Amino acid sequence: MKILDKYIARNFIGTFIFMVLILVSIAIVIDLSQKLARINDSGSTATEAILYFYPFWGIWLVNTFLPVAVFISVIYFTSRLTDQTEIVSVLAGGISFYRFTLPYIWVALFLAGSAMLMNNLVLPWANIKKNTYQYEHLLNSRDREDYYKRQRVGSQISANEFVFIDSYDRIEKLGNSFTYQKFDSVVLKEQVIASAFDWNEKEKVYDLRNVYIRTINPDHTEKLEYHPSLKRKLPATPDEILPEGYVAETMNTVELKNFIDSQKAKGSANVNAYQNELNARIANPFSTFILTILALSLSSTKRRGGIGINLAVGITLAFVYIFFSQITSTFSEKGYVSPFIAAWIPNICFGVLTLYLYLKRARS
Repeated sequence: MKILDKYIARNFIGTFIFMVLILVSIAIVIDLSQKLARINDSGSTATEAILYFYPFWGIWLVNTFLPVAVFISVIYFTSRLTDQTEIVSVLAGGISFYRFTLPYIWVALFLAGSAMLMNNLVLPWANIKKNTYQYEHLLNSRDREDYYKRQRVGSQISANEFVFIDSYDRIEKLGNSFTYQKFDSVVLKEQVIASAFDWNEKEKVYDLRNVYIRTINPDHTEKLEYHPSLKRKLPATPDEILPEGYVAETMNTVELKNFIDSQKAKGSANVNAYQNELNARIANPFSTFILTILALSLSSTKRRGGIGINLAVGITLAFVYIFFSQITSTFSEKGYVSPFIAAWIPNICFGVLTLYLYLKRARS
């Protein structure tokens, strides 16, 4: 059996690596051809993109579609074994289907463990590199202007504090139309309005200009003050309250957990999106194991159409899995489903299907 185990493991890993290299290479060529004009217009070159963007984009791509790549790889090489009647010969020799499954399980666990390590250690670093080049060279003119110059900010920075900024310049650290509000339950207690501000990185304060402070006292009387300039310290920096679509993916797991805790304390409305990222780092590698067994169950029985029909079924199920995962993630971000359930329900549903098909195949 050791020879058979090595043979299956070698086929599994070899097919997977070949599949990943082919798919990533094709994806890079297509993506580069679409973005080449924008890369040149930004002052960069195709060589720089290949050196400083696509290696990290490739890591992100492999990690994102790892379960699907494993699924299709297992279907492909197992279908070949089935068509060549190798599986029939093994089972006819007295080896049970459960024993035949072991090398698949070991390789799947190895890939799942590698994916989990990459999710938590390598991918955040790669995403920082990827996003840096993307923001500098791949944004179109409108998106670049929005990202660097015209950021409108509205953020809950604590359970009872809110900040609104009409526009903020990330480069110059300048903002216009600053409004700060503090509530006691639903009652406004203080409001600070400034025409402009600078972010003082050294002192970690907002240098406000043309400032009006409105204070509401317990007896409902109000006090209005004016200051030509005023330093104000808040529990969040502009970078922390500025909308950032991919902040979670640039943090390692420890940083992300701490960030989620701080956002919960501030009452942030985006906590679910950050928790989706955290839960997906565990759920996605686990799906590699589930989809491996599902692929084995589907492709280890010889059927009319051979490899072609197995690949068609496999690709269809892969897209169903991706679509299902995206739907549950979106529902979680909207608050309809908890992030934990959103991350795991695709695995649970496909896990039940896998168990049924595997037991059916093992008993046949």
